[in-house]
This record gives sequence, structure tokens and C-alpha cells, in this order.
Amino acid sequence: MTEPLRIVFAGTPEFAAAHLKALLSTQHQIIAVYSQPDRPAGRGQKLTPSPVKQLAVSHDIPVYQPQTLRDPAAQAELAALKPDLLVVVAYGLILPQVVLDTPRLGCINSHASLLPRWRGAAPIQRAIEAGDNESGVTVMQMEAGLDTGPMLLKVTTPISADDTGGSLHDRLASLGPQAVIEAIAGLAAGNLKGEVQDDSLATYAHKLNKDEARLDWSRPAEELEPLVRAFNPWPICHSTLHGEALKVHAAQLAPQLNAQGAAPGTVVAVDKSGLAVACGQGVLRLTRLQLPGGKALNFSDLFNSRREQFTVGSVLGA
Repeated sequence: MTEPLRIVFAGTPEFAAAHLKALLSTQHQIIAVYSQPDRPAGRGQKLTPSPVKQLAVSHDIPVYQPQTLRDPAAQAELAALKPDLLVVVAYGLILPQVVLDTPRLGCINSHASLLPRWRGAAPIQRAIEAGDNESGVTVMQMEAGLDTGPMLLKVTTPISADDTGGSLHDRLASLGPQAVIEAIAGLAAGNLKGEVQDDSLATYAHKLNKDEARLDWSRPAEELEPLVRAFNPWPICHSTLHGEALKVHAAQLAPQLNAQGAAPGTVVAVDKSGLAVACGQGVLRLTRLQLPGGKALNFSDLFNSRREQFTVGSVLGA
């Protein structure tokens, strides 16, 4: 067994908190945690600490929340901790070279994709949206570029036909921590060597925004179906019906239905199985919807209670 390391952990969302929780159960010493500044959340827009900060506070670990790590004072603060290793998971701040050089063993990052595919902010959702067959977690040695460092360890998982952004996130959040612990053991023992990424295979996972979640019915149904899954639980795909917002939480292809001659966005069939909508090519059946002021419901429930709102010939997004 290797000597316990002095580790500083940097991360912000739930995905990162899962990694911190696992590290807390090892022999290593988590001497400090870095997380993004508290942000307004909920209806009251009350300042709320990140999941990582909440976990750190509950374990009496000092928490640092600099606005930037480009500030010499913040850099000096980190150096004074004398860490052996910095473990970074979905932190959200750029780490300048001086920070990367501070820990004795450098900095490692757990990234939710099979690098070099899907570098960047939203790798889980982009993999589903693109129709990838598999995803995973890559633990890499960090360098100044965005997710460009040498790869230390990879774990993979298939992406199933019913995976959502949420389900794949949760699976990767359970795979990543063990991979990080394994990588730390290899680094501490000095027997883990990084594999250089092939930049020619790199793709970029742009940050999600609500605008791109608006369903463009002129696109093929085969493109919209994975988009609905990828953007669940956020930002949730949406359209309008009778001038009111309509959120689409789940949908499936309906290859047995023919929408020949129907304009994109037109409802071509309605029954308990869903609201069938003509697309640029093919038909998409909407199976779980959310109306204004309500919660997400399976369409069979809406069909029973609000049938008059859903009629053949209605046009979504008009």
C-alpha cells in the first residue's frame, strides 16, 4: 500500500461530489476543497453552496472559493497547502500553468467522455445527441489546454437506446470515482504513464443552452429523439401548442406512422401511447409532457384529463 497523499480536491456539481465522497473513504488526506462561489438558486434565488462545498463542510474540510485562479494571492494560498496532488472534477475554472505546477504529482482530471472525443463542457449530453454507442470516463494528467492532457485511465459504458442525460450522468458518476482512486494509486507508485491524445480525433462538447432545446420540427425525427433524451433533465426540449409552452420530457420514434403531406409540427395521431408529430422526415411520438404550471406527466394521464387540448391537425411550434 502506498503512503497516503495530501490531496486538494477541486469540483462543483453532483458529478464532482460523487468523486469527493469516494476519495474521503480512502487512506488519502483531503486537506482542502476548491469549489465555485455560491450561486443563486431556486425560486427565492438564495445563495446556495455547490454540492461539493456542502459535502466538504459536512466533513470539516476547509473550502476555498476564489473567483479566479489567475490571481497571485489565490495561487499563493494553494501553494501554502503543499499538496501532493490536485484532483479536478467539473470545477469550472481555468487552471493556469503555475497552478498545474504546484502539486508534487501535478493535477489529474476525471472527464465524462472517452477522450479525445467530447472535450469541453457538456460531454454526456453531446454523446447521446450524436447517437454515440458508448461513453465513459477518462482520467487524465492536466495541462494548459482544454481536456488535452495525457490519458491515464479509461472506463467505458454502453449508451442504451433509452439513456437520458440524467441516467448516463448517474452511471458515469459511479464509474469515475473508482477510476480516479486507481489512477492515484498508479501515480503514487510511479507506474502509471499517460497516453498522448490524438488531436485529429477531438470533438468539442459545447455548453448547453435553452435556445437549442427548442424543437425544430423541420429536422428528421431520428435527430430529435436523441435530443429529447440528451436534454433531460436539463434544459428539457420544448415547443408550443395553442400558443402555450410545452415541455417534452420523453419521446420515441413512430416508424409505423405515415405523415405524408403533413407540415412539420402537425399532430398526425393522438391516443394513450402519445402525441404523434410530423417531422421533416418521419414521425416523433411524444410520450411524457409538461404543461404550463403543471408537472411532467405520461401522455396517457394527460389524454384522460385534457383530451380536448390534443387534437389531430394541431400544429406545434406555430
